[in-house]
Amino acid sequence: MATVLVDANVLLDILTPDPTWAEWSSAALADAAEWALLAINPIIYAEISIGFRRVEDLDAALPEELRREALPWDAAFLAGRAFLAYRRQSGTKSGTLPDFFIGAHAAVRGYSLLTRDPRRFRAYFPTLPIIHP
Repeated sequence: MATVLVDANVLLDILTPDPTWAEWSSAALADAAEWALLAINPIIYAEISIGFRRVEDLDAALPEELRREALPWDAAFLAGRAFLAYRRQSGTKSGTLPDFFIGAHAAVRGYSLLTRDPRRFRAYFPTLPIIHP
């Protein structure tokens, strides 16, 4: 069965609920669950944790079908290489490294990525299948 790595922005849209994106994100997550396993990694978990006071609250809020996976070592290497390419192209945004970890994880495992912001993933992981608006 296929696997879809779910980006933090999709989960935050649903958990907050975002007035602009909650409907799309909920529908896209439900659709992906019909044909694939859903997964997150520690980077995604950390990004969504900022909205919660206790780990138990976050765990209770996350959809049960989300499988938790460790970040593969080869994905960490690929994330570093992609980030280096970004910086060499005059990338200056300092909060981008998590996106590179997420994209690299999906890429090395052969997963699809569910996100509503595909730009950076497309640029640095061009073969990555992306589900987006």
